[in-house]
Amino acid sequence: MAEPDLRLDPLEDLSLPGWVYHDADFFEAEKAAFLRKAPQVVCHVSEIQQPGEWRKLDYLGESVIVIRGDDRTVRAFHNVCRHRGSRLVDDEGGCDRVLTCPYHGWSYGRDGALRGVPHREQYPGLVSEDWALKPVAVEEWQGFYFVTLEPGAPSVAETMAPYEAEIAPYRFAEMAPIGRVTLRPRRLNWKTIADNYSDGLHIPVGHPGLTRLFGKDYRIEAGEHVDRMEGDLRDTPSANPSERAYQQFLPDAAHLPDSHKRKWLYFKLFPNVAFDIYPDQVDFMQFLPVSATETVIREISYALPDDRREMKVARYLNWRINRQVNAEDTMLVERVQAGMESGAYEPGPLGTSEVCLRSFARRLRRELPQARGAAPPA
Repeated sequence: MAEPDLRLDPLEDLSLPGWVYHDADFFEAEKAAFLRKAPQVVCHVSEIQQPGEWRKLDYLGESVIVIRGDDRTVRAFHNVCRHRGSRLVDDEGGCDRVLTCPYHGWSYGRDGALRGVPHREQYPGLVSEDWALKPVAVEEWQGFYFVTLEPGAPSVAETMAPYEAEIAPYRFAEMAPIGRVTLRPRRLNWKTIADNYSDGLHIPVGHPGLTRLFGKDYRIEAGEHVDRMEGDLRDTPSANPSERAYQQFLPDAAHLPDSHKRKWLYFKLFPNVAFDIYPDQVDFMQFLPVSATETVIREISYALPDDRREMKVARYLNWRINRQVNAEDTMLVERVQAGMESGAYEPGPLGTSEVCLRSFARRLRRELPQARGAAPPA
C-alpha cells in the first residue's frame, strides 16, 4: 500500500481504531514490523561492573542475558542452552564464574563460549567453538545497556542525538540503583500504556497532584522517534503535604543548569521505552508486551551519590508522589482498555495539541497500513 499524503489523509485528525488495541493478529504483525527490532533497556553499567555480573530481560517470548566478561567487555546472549534449549538462568541478575545449565550441566564462560560438557565422550564429533551461546546485539548509551532482537531500527544514540546536550549534565553513567527492578503485570495492550504516557490533556483531569505541582505549565512535543514532555515545579506551596514537602526539601542540584533544577522531564522512545528524569533521580520504564491484552511494566530508579538529608527526603517524597500518579494512571488506562474492546468505540477526534498521539497514530499507520481500517482485515 502506498504511503498516504498526510496533507490529504482523512485519518490525520482521528485516533487509532479500537481493534488494534486487542486484536491478536495485529499484535503478531507489530512484533514482526517493529517490536522485535526496537532496542530494549536491560540494565545500567553500575549493575554489571565486575566480571561475571549479569542481568536478564524477558521480552516477546525471548530471554536475554547481558554479562561482563573477564576482558571487561559487555556482551549479550540468548538465555538458551545450546544442548536442549533449557533456560540457563531464572533470576533478574547475579554473578557467576560460568553459566551452567540446570538440565544437563552444560556450562558456558563469561564470553559465551562452551566450556564444559558432561559425558563428552557421547558427542564424538562435537566442536566446542560451534556451540557457543547465541549472541544478541547490545548497545551502551549514557551508561545504560540496550539489546535488540533483530536489526532494522535506529540505535538509541541516533534516536536520542537531538537531546544529548540536554541530558549530558545529569551524568547518567555515574548513577547507581536506588531501588530494585519491579515488574507490574497489567491486563492492557502496550499501546494503551504508551499513549497515556505521552498524553498531555489528561494531566489536569486525572492527576491533581501533578497539576498542583506544575499548574498549567506542562508541555509536550513529538519528534520522529521520541516524545518529550516536561513540567516545571511551581513556587506556590501545594496543599498536599508530600508535594509541599518535596517543593521545600528538594535541594540544589549543582550539576544541572538553572533551567532544569526544578524540572520534571520525560522521554518516550518509540515504541515502548521511557525515561523519567528528575533533579533528584532518574528511572526507566518499559511497557513489555506479552499478548494483545497483556503487558508487563518494568522499571527501576537510579541516582547520583548524595548523602544530604534533604536529598534523601526528596527522593522518598518523589516516590510517594509518583506512587499516587501510577495508581491514577492504572485506573485511567484500565478504563480506556475496556472501551477499546467495546464494539461501540469508533476512532475519536484528536485535538491540535495532541501532537504525540497524532505522531504515534501516524507512525503506526505507516508501519502497518492495516491500522487504517475500521475493522480487522479478513
